[in-house]
Amino acid sequence: MSRTKKRLIDAPIFDSKIKSGNVTAKEKWFGYLLGPAGAMLLNAILATYLNIYYTDVLKLGGLFLVIFPIFSKIFDAITNVIMGYIIDRTKTKQGKARPWLLVSAPFLAITGLMLFIIPNASETFRLIWIVVSYNLFYSFAFTIYNMSHSLMVPLSTRNTLQRGELSVFNQIATIMITGIIVALIFPMAIMPILGVDASKWILVMALVSAIALPLTLVEYYFTRERVTEEQPIDAGEKIPFKLQLKTVLTDKYMIVLYLYFLIGTFAAGIKNIGLVYYCNYVLGTYNDGITQMLVSVIGGLPMGIGIFAVWPLAKKFGKRNVTLVGFLLIALGSAICWMFPTNLVIVLIGQFIKNMGGLPTAYVFMALFADSLDHLEWKSGFRSDGFSMSVYSVIATGIIGIATGVFNALLTGTGYIAPVTKEQYLANPDAYVGLTTQLGADKIAELDATGSVAFIQYAGVNNFIAFAFVGLEVFTGLILAGLLVFLTVEKTIGRKQAKIRERQKEAALARGEKWIEPETRVLMEEQNFITEAREIFISELKVKCEKNLKLDFETELKKYDDKTEKANLKREQNRKKKEEKDAEKRVKAEARLASKLSKLSSSQLAAREKRLARKAERDQALWLKEKAKGEAYYEQMQIALSK
Repeated sequence: MSRTKKRLIDAPIFDSKIKSGNVTAKEKWFGYLLGPAGAMLLNAILATYLNIYYTDVLKLGGLFLVIFPIFSKIFDAITNVIMGYIIDRTKTKQGKARPWLLVSAPFLAITGLMLFIIPNASETFRLIWIVVSYNLFYSFAFTIYNMSHSLMVPLSTRNTLQRGELSVFNQIATIMITGIIVALIFPMAIMPILGVDASKWILVMALVSAIALPLTLVEYYFTRERVTEEQPIDAGEKIPFKLQLKTVLTDKYMIVLYLYFLIGTFAAGIKNIGLVYYCNYVLGTYNDGITQMLVSVIGGLPMGIGIFAVWPLAKKFGKRNVTLVGFLLIALGSAICWMFPTNLVIVLIGQFIKNMGGLPTAYVFMALFADSLDHLEWKSGFRSDGFSMSVYSVIATGIIGIATGVFNALLTGTGYIAPVTKEQYLANPDAYVGLTTQLGADKIAELDATGSVAFIQYAGVNNFIAFAFVGLEVFTGLILAGLLVFLTVEKTIGRKQAKIRERQKEAALARGEKWIEPETRVLMEEQNFITEAREIFISELKVKCEKNLKLDFETELKKYDDKTEKANLKREQNRKKKEEKDAEKRVKAEARLASKLSKLSSSQLAAREKRLARKAERDQALWLKEKAKGEAYYEQMQIALSK
């Protein structure tokens, strides 16, 4: 920020309402649940329905809807990187990310509304307005908001217990908004009312945009960057960008992951855009208020109930293997839907299977990404988390624009006809000569006088829409399953993590420091957080008692200590229960194995031993091959870093 902006943002009026050194209930409920809801709601609605507004309400099509989303999203990806750079170099009394929440608040509201208020002017001016408003929202307003919002949890506190609670509240806000309002309430209650009436769309989006402004201000005022306030001195070694680039983009596991992200994001983008069109024309009728709701809710049930099963399966069979099987289920469920795209019951069954297959990639797959980051650290000697995630962010942002452009190109190319009401047709029939020619008088007659839409798209259009929503993932599911065959990072990650720990120990001893095992350090830090939180509470309580003589210091402190003791006791009980449960599982697993082996003949036991020996040999050969290459690369990186 400039010098003027620094002075302005440092004014007391912009100070956080959160004064405590500890995370408070107000902070959780207002700063991390209620506050983000406005911007998340606005973005979720735009992600699902903006393309519908362009094609059905504004009657846009052709090359414009193909090119402009692609270039806009590429520009958006660039601004994400720039914004991250700016935040890292922002230094104010209010922090480095929070000030940008304040900046984003009015721009979210203004640009969100600009997307829908298209001036009644020449076609060229209207198209320019659409491009400008789209980029002002996504590449400017929402980029500023999202980059700063994403950093609030990690910058809120170093207390991992309190930070975990904030993360949960943040996630609830996102799931609640997208899952309940956008996927359930909006298609069932709002869309049937909006239809293709631009004035109604503007009214609703004006309300949503208006809500985003005060709620984003709530997020700003009820959050606090305690980590930034520490002003820590960065004693760590800065890794040259060129070395990070080389390490990340030449690693086989990262290449597989980025191909996975690219293909998966493209398929998801096409599917998500196609959802409303599919429910409107192929599976149901236009904005019938029930079809999209059923597809979203019934098909999405596994995402809620399956979370309890996916991690045990991943632990037993491996994260890669469970995810691979998941993509095969996605392909199967998609194939079922694609074979019977107009049968609601069969489609819902297929969607259920498809979403069961999507569980591993939703809840487990990022753990494989974390394994790959550890692999990179073992291989290079330094962490590349931020850079690796920035590459992912660029891919995710850019590919969504490409998916939108491809979808619109094929939608227009197959002959999509934007909805028209009977009132619109009768008011200006000359404007719809092409529509009359294409559909015929009998189809035009099907338009009822209430303003709702009641005609059918060409067969080619419906075939494409069905392919976009349920057909494409038959192929991408199989491709991604095949791609995961090459992601074998799990097989050797344990040995690599042990080597990383060995290097950390050697470095600590070389500095003359006492080495503490990470597991022990976590427990010590947890206890330190609890002790520090109590000290902060005592200092703040003394001030409160001085101002309010009715408060008794000892009484209030005892309440706090009792509450803390209960929380500590519960954590300890949960920790012991987990240890006992894990031990019990190991005993049962050993008993099952012993029972299974006792039933095998001597020849079967010998064959089993041979299989295990061959597997051990393959694993050892893989490790030795990776070890030789990895250690050679590590030496190269150390030489490069020493220059």
